Amino acid sequence: MKTSIVLTLLFLPFMAHAELKVFACEPEWAALADELGGAEVSSYSATTALQDPHYIQARPSLIAKVRNADLLICSGAELEMGWLPSLLQKANNPKVMPGKPGYMEASAFVLRLGATPNIDRAQGDIHPQGNPHVQTNPHNILAVAAELNRRLVVIDPDNAAAYEAKYGNFSKRWRDAITIWEAKARPLRGRRIVTHHKSWIYLEQWLGLQEIGNLEAVPGLPPTAAHLSQLTATLKDTAADVIIRSPYQDSKPSEWLSARTGIPAVMLPLTVGGTEDAKDLFSLFDRIIDILLGATT
Repeated sequence: MKTSIVLTLLFLPFMAHAELKVFACEPEWAALADELGGAEVSSYSATTALQDPHYIQARPSLIAKVRNADLLICSGAELEMGWLPSLLQKANNPKVMPGKPGYMEASAFVLRLGATPNIDRAQGDIHPQGNPHVQTNPHNILAVAAELNRRLVVIDPDNAAAYEAKYGNFSKRWRDAITIWEAKARPLRGRRIVTHHKSWIYLEQWLGLQEIGNLEAVPGLPPTAAHLSQLTATLKDTAADVIIRSPYQDSKPSEWLSARTGIPAVMLPLTVGGTEDAKDLFSLFDRIIDILLGATT
């Protein structure tokens, strides 16, 4: 009897502390949950920076993660429409179903750009609700953080004070970082870019970049030789400063175009983990700006 009491007291601190489980569809939202939740939160990302979040399989391991989650956060705007509904259905977790506090679409809390209401799937990978890649503007991250903090407090009120403190600390550090990034990136304003896919419109708006072409003739489909040849001819009259692709996109089209136009081609991390030194949200934007400055100035 005494032994059981001693063991209970010994393990009581571990039994009393149950981490809030966050299932994130993309690495940026797992990283944000870590910033705001700290030791109170255990986050998991369904994808990595080397995967296209449009095309993920609803694997049994992901179903299990959703089934045990307290909060689910995804980009939304139909970015995950090919796999998230299946995960939710098979996991059957009422806590993270749409309409519940545990279900959150990050893009719903920012001004979405690029909406295409007259949708035609023949136009390729387009999003009628707007472009879902909202994480490339740090002001959007701050807006999502405010809502994510609110959800954490609602779901886990016992740790509300801890969440509020972490959110306040993050917000201060993030605003200070934005000031530094914007000053550093000022030479990029007005630079012309060619992108592989339309993943960067929020970054473009933030930094004042001008997108003058895409490697994909049809969004979501591989670049064609005919389109690349046409783009090469166009760039002779309208010069660009840099060609941009994401880590999970084929490097050959941008390298091909770079070799024929002399325009430097770079790989930008689209999310946390996109390069070895983009280890968190802060270093993600450090790296994006450093790469662009190195290619264009």
